[in-house]
Amino acid sequence: MSLLDAAWQSLGEDAAALALVRDNGTAVPLAGALPSGRFVHDAIAAASFSASLLAARRVGCAVPSVELNPLKVATAVTSDKHFRLNGEPMAAWAELSGFWPCSDGWVRTHANYPHHRAALLRALELAEETGADEFMLALHAMRAADVEDKVVAAGGVATVVRTAEEWSEHPQARALAELPVIELTSLGDTEPAQLTETTVDAPLAGLRVLDLTRVIAGPVAGRTLALWGADVLRIDSPQHPEIHWQHLDTGAGKRSALLDLEIEADRTTFEKLLETADVVLTAYRPGSLDKFGLSPAALAERRPGIIVGRLSAWGTVGPLAERRGFDSIVQAATGIALVEGEGKGTPGALPAQALDHAAGYLLAAGITTAVRRRIDAGYSWLVEVSLARLATELLQQRRPRHAPTASAGFTPTVTIHDGVTSAVPAPAYAGGPGRFSAPAVEWGSSEAAWLSRPS
Repeated sequence: MSLLDAAWQSLGEDAAALALVRDNGTAVPLAGALPSGRFVHDAIAAASFSASLLAARRVGCAVPSVELNPLKVATAVTSDKHFRLNGEPMAAWAELSGFWPCSDGWVRTHANYPHHRAALLRALELAEETGADEFMLALHAMRAADVEDKVVAAGGVATVVRTAEEWSEHPQARALAELPVIELTSLGDTEPAQLTETTVDAPLAGLRVLDLTRVIAGPVAGRTLALWGADVLRIDSPQHPEIHWQHLDTGAGKRSALLDLEIEADRTTFEKLLETADVVLTAYRPGSLDKFGLSPAALAERRPGIIVGRLSAWGTVGPLAERRGFDSIVQAATGIALVEGEGKGTPGALPAQALDHAAGYLLAAGITTAVRRRIDAGYSWLVEVSLARLATELLQQRRPRHAPTASAGFTPTVTIHDGVTSAVPAPAYAGGPGRFSAPAVEWGSSEAAWLSRPS
């Protein structure tokens, strides 16, 4: 079953309707042992078709068809490689982020954020100024599982690099195995939503989205909702700055404000925003925002009719549910890295952070479906997507003795604004928007307030 079929089935939609999703026969030009090009194409197609159905529902027109541009898909999911700031490329990985050989295998670390680098060094009792060579020597004599345990206990991010077979036997994989790729759950009965008129190119016009996400997957979901006309306001704590270029890469169409929920005045401002929010996106570890009254159940009780989108690395069940994780870490833990290493015993990586991007678009697909359900039947809704569940889905699409897909490269589809070179949007349906409404703003540069709703 393709990811598009699996996503559509998990949303409880009519499989026959997928005839309106057209394939022009041109493969997405991403090289690799796994079919990551088709995988991300299907995630973006699911999001696009969900938006198409919502547009038809709100406008009262025939359902627009979906046909994606493979070059736009490839560029969008490898945007970190094409991003330029005043013509200069950015380094996607920090010095201590990567694969490291241990005495009995490999570990993968993530240290792009300063606090994760600090935790990594603290866990291994290494000096703050430790460089890559010293770090490699320190890990070389250690068991991979011991590195993982020490780093995780210190609040850092690391994983043993497993084979796909080892992952399939892991309790976390077993906990996720029977779950759909998108979980759509009712949080309580409400009256159907009454939304104002809109146009085909803005199926989410009039909706307000609080974007409480970081890194890639969550921001991609928020950016996609903004593409379709939602007022998306990203809120971050000033205590945890985002990587500057990464924010610009995923921030088109949105605004960005800073609020510290530990401070009474900022908390009051946030609560006022929540009073009229239609969607809340979260991508922090499950349970980490509960102390602020932001669990899905609490949000539904406080704001009946709310749609909560929740992204996680490992899902919300199983022994790893509350663990920190990123796309690269999940690739390594689930066997994808060794599959992409082409059987040489040395881990590799997908040609894109495909789990992150697919998760973001599938979350957007679930949310637009939930909006349509709100119009038709009411209810508050919870939409959940996890990177680990998607990793299992991608591995299931591996074909035995399948030769790695080759790619001769491609010309990226980008736009330039005020010195920022970034990818153009990949989601598309007939009559839909072809560009973002606005370029990304600087992190934290916006007022923490909603725009006026369209009349």
